[in-house]
Amino acid sequence: MTKLCRSHFKIYIEGLIEQKQSLGYPYVSSGRILYNFDNYCLKNFPNEHTLTSEIVMSWASIRENEHQNGLLRRITPIRQLAKYMNSIGIESYILPSNIPKKQIRYVPHIFTTLELSEFFNAIDNCHISPSSPGRHLVIPVLFRLLYCSGLRSSEARLLHVSDVTIKTGSVFIRESKGHKDRIIYLSDDMIRLCKQYNEKIELLYPDRKAFFPNQKGSFYGKSMIIYWFHLFWDDLIIDRSYTGNSARVHDFRHTFAVNRLNEWVREEKDINAYLPYLSMYMGHANQADTDYYLHLVPEFFPVFRDKSTNISEHLLPEVDYE
Repeated sequence: MTKLCRSHFKIYIEGLIEQKQSLGYPYVSSGRILYNFDNYCLKNFPNEHTLTSEIVMSWASIRENEHQNGLLRRITPIRQLAKYMNSIGIESYILPSNIPKKQIRYVPHIFTTLELSEFFNAIDNCHISPSSPGRHLVIPVLFRLLYCSGLRSSEARLLHVSDVTIKTGSVFIRESKGHKDRIIYLSDDMIRLCKQYNEKIELLYPDRKAFFPNQKGSFYGKSMIIYWFHLFWDDLIIDRSYTGNSARVHDFRHTFAVNRLNEWVREEKDINAYLPYLSMYMGHANQADTDYYLHLVPEFFPVFRDKSTNISEHLLPEVDYE
């Protein structure tokens, strides 16, 4: 954290961040929240040396127009700070675990076959950009990779050239969510597409660092991927049967997971045995994140229940949409 804390909790905040980073966690977002908390304490509790319930509960008060998930992200580092202070002998108030209530799950958009067809047709007709001569090559392959492999957009856009082995179709994913590396393997169709793409992009950027290079041969930012998606998606004139909320880039990952599970059900695979593999492939921190995909689309349940009678009940936990 480059910013300096100034409240009486400075030494503990910096100690917590140092501890987290020494364990291999970047702790960047949480560090920013703790810095904001430090400013909050300096302004509202300038003379307080003890992390009291008054301070913590004041910080945990939901703000105007704040989403419950946003509140959860904002208070989690403060709960961790209190636990850290207690662990070194400084009595501090730990916010109860039931504040706030359970995180509200976002219901994603699951792309239909028509939507995917129209979107890919649109990006295949991407015009050459004079300011970014490789853009028309990058966009069709990048979005197909997101859909066909279920990668997070950050995992795809931050791929190094050395991370992708075209011959075998292996892709090395560096320290993604959860700060763990993993390797995935592409389908034969995706391997061929990446091979054709790589041969063309190498002519433009022979010394590039990024597999999907910007005009400087380096990595695109997150905002550019979102901009590209809406540039093509928003102009599509199709009868969209929405499942979930409005479409986002991350919904290619959700669609991949749901389609993969549906395919296994149609093939009469043992979902109990296969679900952990999907969890590892997608880089989930725990299998509960993968279990969630069983709830995403109403049409998934009839196929699932009709063809998979031996699935453990714990794979279909109740979902709280409140």
